[in-house]
Amino acid sequence: MRSSVIRFETEPNFYIYAEGWGDSSAPPILLLHGGGQTHHSWGDTARRLAERGWYAITYDARGHGSSDWSPEGHYWVDALVSDLKAIIQQIGGTPALIGASMGGITAMLLEGESKESLTSAIVLVDIAPKAEQKGIERIFAFMSAHMESGFASLEEAAAAVAAYLPQRAKDTDHSRLEKNLRLRNGRYYWHWDPTMLKVWKNTTPDQQIEYEERLFTAAQHLKSPTMIVRGGMSDVVSDRVMAEFLDAVPHVRSLTVSGAGHMVAGDSNHAFTNAVIDFLEEAYPVN
Repeated sequence: MRSSVIRFETEPNFYIYAEGWGDSSAPPILLLHGGGQTHHSWGDTARRLAERGWYAITYDARGHGSSDWSPEGHYWVDALVSDLKAIIQQIGGTPALIGASMGGITAMLLEGESKESLTSAIVLVDIAPKAEQKGIERIFAFMSAHMESGFASLEEAAAAVAAYLPQRAKDTDHSRLEKNLRLRNGRYYWHWDPTMLKVWKNTTPDQQIEYEERLFTAAQHLKSPTMIVRGGMSDVVSDRVMAEFLDAVPHVRSLTVSGAGHMVAGDSNHAFTNAVIDFLEEAYPVN
């Protein structure tokens, strides 16, 4: 199945790049990746959704992949939500959203803070209003480690990823990894704006508390059918975090994918995609 390149203008002369799979007249699904990733992180999920009759759109968030970088360093969540809202307005209708980590937060705030429902269904991938701080710190440490120096080769980058994701089967085909990197002056660098990480790391404890309260409030006001998919080995959404979320938002469904970490879709793509399809066929059927 072939895909098509799409470009959304979310601010004057500011563009978000995406890839569309399937029939553009079919019910749309937007897939939002996590921080430091690109739309390629969804693996085969978008293609399989298109095969089942939906129109699947994966896009690079601002500062990531082929999308524009913000000259002003506007990478806080409000800018991400604004981009998502603009994309939905341009595709029309009320799409389903599948959001991993940063993408899930974006989806949660968009729907939870809107007066009227803007979505037909939401899948949150290993993210909740509150997360384990150790897991977040490990993500930041991984993103920071080679931010300035880059990698001498794809093999060196693959080794860094393998050390960060020891539960994932080693892959000798680095073609997908290469799509998350930029080759500059003979070295490979992550395909995201370093300013973004600096903005996130400068969050104060008070801002973090306020942020978590905002997320909990948004979660409690989710109006469309919602499912949270947690990685069984996740160090970001632990059993405790999951229980707290479901206690506060009892109408949300939950599923744990055993053997997967925070990067659920990449760690166990087949199991993850099957679970998402089962949920969407009930909550957001094609016909």
